[in-house]
Amino acid sequence: MNLFSNLIIALSSYGSAIEFVFKNNMKRYFLWPVVLNILFFTTGFHFLGELSDDVLIWMEALINFESWEFWGSDFLASMVRIFLWIVLKILIFLVLAFLGGHVVLILMSPVLAIVSERTERILEGSDYPFTFKQLLIDIARGIRISIRNFAFELLFIVLLFGLSFVPLLGFGASPILIIVSAYYYGFSFIDYNLERKKFSVSESVNYMKKNREIVIGNGLLFTLILAIPFIGIALSSFVAIISAVAATITLHKKNQKERVNSSLTA
Repeated sequence: MNLFSNLIIALSSYGSAIEFVFKNNMKRYFLWPVVLNILFFTTGFHFLGELSDDVLIWMEALINFESWEFWGSDFLASMVRIFLWIVLKILIFLVLAFLGGHVVLILMSPVLAIVSERTERILEGSDYPFTFKQLLIDIARGIRISIRNFAFELLFIVLLFGLSFVPLLGFGASPILIIVSAYYYGFSFIDYNLERKKFSVSESVNYMKKNREIVIGNGLLFTLILAIPFIGIALSSFVAIISAVAATITLHKKNQKERVNSSLTA
């Protein structure tokens, strides 16, 4: 299977996933993102507001505005305080947008594990008897993968940040960042399928490297949704469910096509 073919399979699976969710009565799983968003908007912004205020107080103490005694110091101190407040709010928003996707995947891991398993069961008739112990294993694996991917993505972001200051090369930093993010988010969604097949983390990593186009295609929509200002994180929790279903559909299509190709060449 060539690069273009793999990418098309991954992207087309999103349309199939939306239809699949509504056709197979899986809409109830969207209640979890609703609850998460309510909790986030009622407590998250309050916490972030307090955090920015605490940082601002610390910075004001560090600058020590009270020691400014020159003419116009009161006006200048007020302008600096306003500037710091705006910069802190922007920085916290950017950090939230970056961390938000991985936080969403960690909080959504119980539902994503169930959704992925149910999708495979419907598509392939696979029987994975439900046990609470196995669910906890799936959740722990999902969290572990999300933290691992966050660490690697952070490393790439630091490198790309340095690249952005290089003339001409800097223009490619943003598209590369989108591709890198899509890869690691797609990794998280697809890994639920590999975990059920008893892949170790290292085996899963090798699988993702060999199927980069599928992984990137699966994580692309989630990445683009996260980039939407203000509402991206809220929407991403809903898209995560679609992405988990799409990941399972993608692997199902890929395996079917490989079986057909192998039978033709046999």
